[in-house]
Amino acid sequence: QEHLVESGGVLVQAGGSLRLSCAASVGTFSRHNIAWFREVPAKDGDFVGVISWTGTSTSYADSVKDRSTISRDSAKNTVYREMSSLKAENTAVYYCTAGTVRSNCAIQYNYWGQGTQDTISS
Repeated sequence: QEHLVESGGVLVQAGGSLRLSCAASVGTFSRHNIAWFREVPAKDGDFVGVISWTGTSTSYADSVKDRSTISRDSAKNTVYREMSSLKAENTAVYYCTAGTVRSNCAIQYNYWGQGTQDTISS
């Protein structure tokens, strides 16, 4: 059973914006905080942001907090990640993940999407 399925990767020009989705199974969506992490070659995974299972609270990494929005649609069991003013250094594989503990540490999360490549061209 796939708990989390992310929308396809994107190729966007620097300065542009993106909106990607993470669809969760009903059991995974309910009462689970949904977070995004990213991986770049030769670096550990970086926390991007998280939304609480109630949808009332979000937090973001300092590097993206002024340009990012994470939201959730309970009717669709889907979480969205939006980012604007994209930069080349935002290029990475991004993963959505679900867990009962809201954290910026990847180890706290139980379920992971397949990961998608976001490429920002300069």
